[in-house]
Amino acid sequence: MISDREKSIVRELANRYMDAVCTEKQEKMVKRFRDTNDLKLVRPPLIIAEIPWYQMNMDGELTCLCEDKRARNTELDFRRKLFYLKHFEGVDNLYEPFFRIKRACDSTGIGIEAEENIRRTDGKNNIVSHEYKDVLEDESALELLHDPVFTLRPDKDAERMEYFTELLGDSIPIKLYGYAYMYDAPWDRISRLRGVEPILMDMYDRPEYLHAIMEKFTSAILATIDFVEKNLDVDGTAVNLHCTPSTVSGLDGEGMKGTWYRRMAQTFGVVSPAMHDEFDLEYLTRIAPRFAYTYYGCCEPLDNKIEILKKRIPNLRKIGCSPWANVEKCAEQIRGNYVLSRKPNPANVAIKTDPDIIRREIEETVKICIKYGCPYDISLKDISTVSNKPENLIIWAKTATEVLDKYYG
Repeated sequence: MISDREKSIVRELANRYMDAVCTEKQEKMVKRFRDTNDLKLVRPPLIIAEIPWYQMNMDGELTCLCEDKRARNTELDFRRKLFYLKHFEGVDNLYEPFFRIKRACDSTGIGIEAEENIRRTDGKNNIVSHEYKDVLEDESALELLHDPVFTLRPDKDAERMEYFTELLGDSIPIKLYGYAYMYDAPWDRISRLRGVEPILMDMYDRPEYLHAIMEKFTSAILATIDFVEKNLDVDGTAVNLHCTPSTVSGLDGEGMKGTWYRRMAQTFGVVSPAMHDEFDLEYLTRIAPRFAYTYYGCCEPLDNKIEILKKRIPNLRKIGCSPWANVEKCAEQIRGNYVLSRKPNPANVAIKTDPDIIRREIEETVKICIKYGCPYDISLKDISTVSNKPENLIIWAKTATEVLDKYYG
């Protein structure tokens, strides 16, 4: 049972949220998202994502009052969004004028799970240190891997729709959806099953074994795509593509052809372009064409690998430019043909925020992208800590916005 008090709390927050996102300002922002992804040279989207929210509670703005777990989680979600809209006023957001519920689906998994030791420096932080045991050490373990088998759960969908309809009332529309985009990082997953060092060693010592592993993972990915296309409605209207805007023209195909594919190989930040191509992009060529557009890259520097990305991925539209990448080398190769998705350094907000450092970092990206006629977005993400100083992010947001105002008005 949901109490009347909890309904009142959550609905009041939902009403405030709808007032904030149903505005002309929001419509113009979403148009800029689309224009950027359509490769037009406009003011870039500026995003802050993956925030350490447990360190951000200013004046009790994030203090929850609901007791029911789901009501409390929903309350917290709205409080965080309202905090963002209030304190990062000049920054763009990836919020929609409705409440999303993803269709429930059970999975058998791929037959093997990670085994790890964890070390924490902060009990509230979800960012922890991992020591992984190699559970895919030899061919006998490889035999355990299989394609996932999925089972839709319409009973869970009905129960969740009933619950949230009662909780939210008519304060915000509710949208039940199947699939928005595919986030795929096979080498991240393999690293959690093996650790990074065995993978790097096997590139030299047992390359055929790594290829056998990737065949298994590629098969599992393709099986997932087949299931989604057959059983789930693909929603190409989502504005969020893992911390960057996804709004773009041309998402009018059937199935996965109506959405994005998001791929990365962060473990490969230290390997050669040839090895990156052999062990990841070769397999990507069997997957990416199933989608409308591909966004490649995350924390791995790609400035010396962009040419092979361009050759291997015909539907490539967005390329990650991490804090460890050379921005000018990236922009010079990307030019007006793709979106450069720039990731500023989150270390600059970890302890304190120096506006001069932020200004130089953002201005470097702006000048370089203007120089090469390169569409781009800027997304500060992977923020593991602000040292319990919410003002660090507020200063970053204000400073970055001022830089963009200087160049774009």
